[in-house]
Order: sequence, then C-alpha cells, then structure tokens
Amino acid sequence: MYDNLNNYKVFYTVANTGNISKACDILYVSQPAISKAISKLEEGLSVKLFNRTKKGVTLTEYGEILYRHIDTAFKNISQGEDELKRINSLGIGELRIGVSTSLCKHILLKYLKEFIIENPHIKVVIDCHSTFNTLKLLSDGQIDIGLICETRLPSKMKYNKLTEIHDIFVANENYLDNLMVRENEDNVSPVQGPFLFAGNLTSLLDEPEPYSKGVTKLTQLSTKDILEKSNLMLLEKNNITRNHIDEYLASESIYPNQILEINNMDLLIDFASIGMGIASVVREFAEEYLASGMITELPLNNPIPKRTVGLVYPDSREYSPALKKFLEFFKIL
Repeated sequence: MYDNLNNYKVFYTVANTGNISKACDILYVSQPAISKAISKLEEGLSVKLFNRTKKGVTLTEYGEILYRHIDTAFKNISQGEDELKRINSLGIGELRIGVSTSLCKHILLKYLKEFIIENPHIKVVIDCHSTFNTLKLLSDGQIDIGLICETRLPSKMKYNKLTEIHDIFVANENYLDNLMVRENEDNVSPVQGPFLFAGNLTSLLDEPEPYSKGVTKLTQLSTKDILEKSNLMLLEKNNITRNHIDEYLASESIYPNQILEINNMDLLIDFASIGMGIASVVREFAEEYLASGMITELPLNNPIPKRTVGLVYPDSREYSPALKKFLEFFKIL
C-alpha cells in the first residue's frame, strides 16, 4: 500500500479532474507518467479503474469504490495538516504532568493558574501519582514532566528546584492533653465533663524546650515519649516522604509503638485536627490549620532535614512546543 501512495495521489487527481491533461498540470508530471501510474495501480489491484472517452476519463464501478475510500483518506490527511498549522499558529498542544495530589494542590496549582492564563490553548493533563510512579511514567514516555520531591533520578533526567518544604509533627491540643492524662494519671486531678484535660499546652508549645534537654513542665513527657506513645499517623510506605520520616525517626532513636498509615497528606492534617493522633505533615501544606490553632507543631531538638520540590523532565535537546513553553514559563529554558 505504502509503495502505491504516489499512484493513489495520481488516481485521486485524475478522478477529480476527469481529464489526464488537467491532472498533469496540477501534479507537474507528464502524461506518460500519469498513464503509467494508473496502469500500475490497475495491475496491482487487478481491476479497471477508468473508462476512457473522447472528453476525458470516468470512473468504473471499481474506480467509484476505490475513490470513496481514497477521498476520505486524503481529506483526513488535509484536516491533519490544517490542525497542525492551527496548533503552530495558536500555540496549541497537550502537556501531561505527573504529580502527587498534595504537591499538585499546595504547589503546582498556583503556577498552573498563571500558566493557563498565558497559554489558554494548551491542554493540560494532570496525572496524580507518587514520586516513584511519576518517575516511571516519565521514563516510559507517558508524561512530559513531573513535579516531585527531590530524590535519586533515573538516567537522562534533569531536576530543577522550585521551592523548599519542611516536615514537622503536629497534633490537636486536646489529643495532647488526653495523652498526658493517660501517661501521667498520678500528676493530674480529674475534671468534670466528657473530656479530660491536663492543662492547656499553648504557652508551653509557644516556647518549646528541646526534648533532649528536658520535658514539659506540666507533663514530664518529652517529645520523644509523645511520638513513641501516641497514635503516630504517617504516609504509607514506599513513598518518598515516608522514607524521609522513617530515616529521621531512626536517626533520633525514636521507635513508635503505634503507626496509622494514611495515603494522603491532606487527610493526615485533617485527622490530626480532629484529635486522632500525631501526624507527620509538611508545614507549608498545613499553614492555615497551624495559624487557626486547629493543630500545633511539636517542638523538636533536631529539626527534620528540609527537602526541595522541583520539576523533573527528560534531558533532551528537543521538546514538544507545549513542554517548551512550560519550561520557559519557569525560566528553565
């Protein structure tokens, strides 16, 4: 079939004009070349395609059948060419971005808003996955670019830092109060009502004392004790953030007795705010909750090492128009 594409073009032109001479003028070829192309096509298909008359040529029954299919094919080709021209002229294209739900909501969204305003004709597709899956999709060519927490990259990938994030432990003060009651029953007096409180820790947490140097004045529980005795809520394993927290806990010799795994950072923040336990969250993602007092940050003697978030993309000299515009938006190109 592919060897006959030029012959099909000759056939299509002759059929449209009904005249071999006119077809020669359109195709800029000689009449013998036209006749040869048609003959070759007829021989290959074992049918007669044209009836020759004094006024020109007309399609045979077989020619009519072939023409209907060829007409559709050439019109589709023409539409494809027009579409490409329109894409180039308007800057239309498709950009596929891999990103976790939390990074998309708290970091990517603000950039996307401005990018879409500047490039309204680019179709943006968001593929929500963990960092590990995002890197796999990128390596397989199923997405164009990813937003990830910095980690070891596959070969032929580039990473460009956008911002820094800070992991912290947070809890609802009521949960902390009740935890202190359970762990220090001999040091508190019972109170009436549906909840037991060991005192308000706000002033203490505003001026935290590192757990290695001491303990809270009221409860005699260190942050290490709190993390080990509480219901500690972490992201699921095989996650960049979870690996980072596990490494920190091990480095500080903190061994939690009870871990509840959650698959979403925003749920960790929400669960901490209603008193389900202590949660490992990113401070920048929980700023609204922290400011409102719904959760409070636990003091740490040694802060969890900060991390960076950035764009990862193929190390290539050629990019699609949409990806090129996206990289230019971030002043990477």
